Amino acid sequence: MTTQLLSTCLGTFPRVATNLSTPLRCAACFTLLAAAPLATHAQSDEDLAKKLSNPVAALISVPFQFNYDRKIGSDDGHKTYMNFQPVVPMSLNAEWNVISRTIVPVVSQTDVVPGSSQSGLGDTTQSFFFSPKAPGPGGLIWGVGPVLLLPTGTEPELSARKWGAGPTAVVLKQDGAWTFGALANHIWGGGGVQSRPPVSSTFIQPFLSYTTKDAWTYTLNSESTYDWRNKDWQVPVNALVTKLIKVGDQRISLGGGVRYWAVNTDSGPHGWGFRLVATLLFPE
Repeated sequence: MTTQLLSTCLGTFPRVATNLSTPLRCAACFTLLAAAPLATHAQSDEDLAKKLSNPVAALISVPFQFNYDRKIGSDDGHKTYMNFQPVVPMSLNAEWNVISRTIVPVVSQTDVVPGSSQSGLGDTTQSFFFSPKAPGPGGLIWGVGPVLLLPTGTEPELSARKWGAGPTAVVLKQDGAWTFGALANHIWGGGGVQSRPPVSSTFIQPFLSYTTKDAWTYTLNSESTYDWRNKDWQVPVNALVTKLIKVGDQRISLGGGVRYWAVNTDSGPHGWGFRLVATLLFPE
């Protein structure tokens, strides 16, 4: 398993984020390898697909999430971005895991800022969830911890240019084929470039999914953000379908769906967008 992780990480990650430094790529690979001992036994495709619906599952996964949005701003700009989102659980002791969830966006946009185009990395969001290994009373699964905003954007238009931190939490239940719950965080940001405004934003992601015996998963969620400084909501609603498959020895979840922006600011996306997802899984 360690050889498979190393080969996939070193082969895939540099191609996805070529603008990242070599130390950062190596650190990401090392983190994946360090978590390898967590996996303990073979699991069915249905079980693995259900674990992908659980943000604090003890499963190493590496999602590549491609998004497209349009009708942005006064010039009807459009934006494509690929979120590299490794999820790495690490065992603390017999009762607790800490789950690292990273989001690194690779962005290309046109006319979002009128009359211009930008491409490069956006800001990184890094979360750590401390979560019990066993579900609580009533099958409740939960995790809490810190979330960090790192100003890794390579262009001024792709970055808040602020450091940020705050709390994050997730609570969910898995009942048969169903998974339902919510993930939330709040980030306060300061420091960085003085001319940029401070950050104070709340993220709320309620989710509902259904997984079949043959590892199809149907998901409905929202990834809503409230900007406390400007008192504005952004509320996209996503409907997705994914399927767990096996290519050689590698399990992969493939899927896609549509997004509708129910509420947004004048400068944000409007109408319909879409999402494609490919997730590498590393069970034992």
